[in-house]
Amino acid sequence: MTDLIACLSTGKGTWGHISRLIQDGEWENIYLITNEFGKENFTAEKKAEIIVIDPIKPIKDLIVDVESKLKDKVNGEIALNLISGTGKEHMAILSALLKLGVGIRLVALTKDGVEEL
Repeated sequence: MTDLIACLSTGKGTWGHISRLIQDGEWENIYLITNEFGKENFTAEKKAEIIVIDPIKPIKDLIVDVESKLKDKVNGEIALNLISGTGKEHMAILSALLKLGVGIRLVALTKDGVEEL
């Protein structure tokens, strides 16, 4: 099975998408990158590790934060969903994952279920 990393931030309806992605997919580990509001208000149907970032920080600091929090947790190939969040958050997550050397498969919930894009 594959680990899922998802950005859980802003965007109308995106929390529902992430919730169904978690519920419908088969994941070894689930990492949700979010802010304090997401940590306090999102409830996942399956066990997920919440990684809190401060989106106000400069992008280079966000990259360091994400990389340090995922180091020694992910390797090989991961499934990534960026349906939620801002471009700044997406850039930080992608940069951190590339620095960690993991392979990335983009996944989303479609009318046909969880699919690789």
